[in-house]
Amino acid sequence: QVQLVESGGGLVQAGGSLRLSCAASGSIFTINSMGWYRQAPGNQRELVAAIISGGSTNYADSVKGRFTISRDNTKNTVYLQMNSLKPEDTAVYYCNADVTVRGSYVDRRYNYWGQGTQVTVSS
Repeated sequence: QVQLVESGGGLVQAGGSLRLSCAASGSIFTINSMGWYRQAPGNQRELVAAIISGGSTNYADSVKGRFTISRDNTKNTVYLQMNSLKPEDTAVYYCNADVTVRGSYVDRRYNYWGQGTQVTVSS
């Protein structure tokens, strides 16, 4: 089993910054990718940013230039630096990890979600 623990959400005024962290722990052989998704009330969950094992990143158009995803491989932790926050960034932010778990006979690939952290941006 793999656990994802998120931290760093909160309330901030428009134009402010927050930094989210997500630490993965458990029976991890390889982390193939980690990312952040968000879901606002009445909306579908959407990708915010992702980073793969080689370091390539992908961002939603709405956050490009404002958000930066990074990863500390030694700590199995992914970060999301959010600058110039807007009220429309208000949502529950979820960490996601694509992980290969070493098995007794075969390695298996799983997808995990964190519990979510609330980000609220006031105008």
